[in-house]
Amino acid sequence: MIECKDLVKIYKTGDQETTVLKNVSFKIESGEFVAIMGPSGSGKSTLMHILGALDTPTSGSYFLDGEDVSSLDDDALAEVRKKKIGFVFQSFNLLPRATVLRNVALPLVYGGVDRKEREEMARKALLQAGMEENRFYNLSNQISGGQMQRVAIARALVNNPAMILADEPTGNLDTHSGEIVLATFKALNEQGKTIILITHEHDVAAHAKRIIHIRDGNIIQDEKIQ
Repeated sequence: MIECKDLVKIYKTGDQETTVLKNVSFKIESGEFVAIMGPSGSGKSTLMHILGALDTPTSGSYFLDGEDVSSLDDDALAEVRKKKIGFVFQSFNLLPRATVLRNVALPLVYGGVDRKEREEMARKALLQAGMEENRFYNLSNQISGGQMQRVAIARALVNNPAMILADEPTGNLDTHSGEIVLATFKALNEQGKTIILITHEHDVAAHAKRIIHIRDGNIIQDEKIQ
């Protein structure tokens, strides 16, 4: 499903060049639950931006579902993000004065889906993400942090993307809420969803079935978790 070949990312500031990724190569099969783990400055955020079609590499190739994403222009990258990738961020990024249901349905508005179908698809995604039905009409600023993140997961699921890309999804949560969110990812993976989790915390990465360790722009270990 995902194949990265010799990814290099160089940032230029005036005459100065900084190489953030150095010939990074790996594959992720459909249905895997993979954590990409590394300390601050390791290159994991840059790698996440490339995997999420938010940026392109300086050189090398990134294939998603057989398509070479690394050579696409901004408009084509936006189409890839819309159709194939569901994002979950540390900061939730919910509309505070919109209901839970409306927050999840919002991506479907831009896709031209009619209101009744939007609501049905949003309900299904919320239930899939483990959200309580009696919270669907709460405003998103009236629910807990853990519930907010489950709403964000539902929003990522609503378009039935090829993969869920989660960037430090438990970073703003207490331990208990974080465990619930990670259990949600595990359940989604067991249903066949491909999950890629970006984290600097070993306890979080340990919930995945495979950990790719990155440091100083290099993959230093790629381990399966039993």
